Amino acid sequence: MEIFKDYIQNFLPSLLAGAGITIQLTIIAFTIALFVGLLAAFGRLSSNKIMSNFFGFYISALRGTPFFVQLMFIYFGLPDIGIELTAFQAAIIGLALNKSAYLAEIYRAGIQAIPKGQIEAGKAIGMKYSGIMRRIILPQAIKNELPSIGNMAILCLKNSSIAAVITVGEIMYQGQILASTTFRHLEVFTIVAVIYWILHYPLKLAVDYFEGKGNKSSVKDATY
Repeated sequence: MEIFKDYIQNFLPSLLAGAGITIQLTIIAFTIALFVGLLAAFGRLSSNKIMSNFFGFYISALRGTPFFVQLMFIYFGLPDIGIELTAFQAAIIGLALNKSAYLAEIYRAGIQAIPKGQIEAGKAIGMKYSGIMRRIILPQAIKNELPSIGNMAILCLKNSSIAAVITVGEIMYQGQILASTTFRHLEVFTIVAVIYWILHYPLKLAVDYFEGKGNKSSVKDATY
C-alpha cells in the first residue's frame, strides 16, 4: 500500500498536468478538423474539376502519409521557409490537418448516402443548393456518421501522444520524463495507459450510444 501511495504522490501530479494538455490539444485540434474536413468534403464533391482534384490530392496526401512524418514536416520543416511555430501550435495544426482528411471522407460518404431525390425535391420547392445542403442533407449525413466521427475523436486523442516527440508536455511526454528519471518504466507507463483509457471512455460511450440509436432507426425503417 505504501508503494502504491508513493507512486500516486510522485507520478500522478505530473501525469495529470500532462492529461490537461492532452485534453486541450485534442479538443482544439479536433474542433478545427471538423470544420476543415467539411470544407474538404465539399471541395471534393465540387463540380469544379480543379477544386475537386485539389482536395482529392489533399485528402490522399494526408491519409497516405504517417502522422509522425507530417508532424516532423510542420515542426522542423516549416522553419526552413520562415514559418516558426511552437511545439503546441505545430501539434494542433498537424493533428487538425491529419484528422480533417479522414473526416472529409466520412462527411463525403454520409452526403453521398442520402438519396438524390431529396436534393431534387428541395430544388422543386425553390430551395437553393446551399440551403438544401444546410437544412436537409448535412443534418442527416452528420447524424448517420456520428459513430464514425466519434471514433475519429478517439483516434485524435490517442494520436496526440505522438506530439511527445516534439516536446509537447502532454501525458506521454510527462511519462517519458518520469520513466527516465525514476527508472520505473513499468509503473509509469501503466499509469499513463490507465489515464488514456479513462480519457477515451466517455467518447467510447458516446460512440456506442449513437451506434445503438442508428441500429434502432435502421430496424424501425425496415419495419415500415
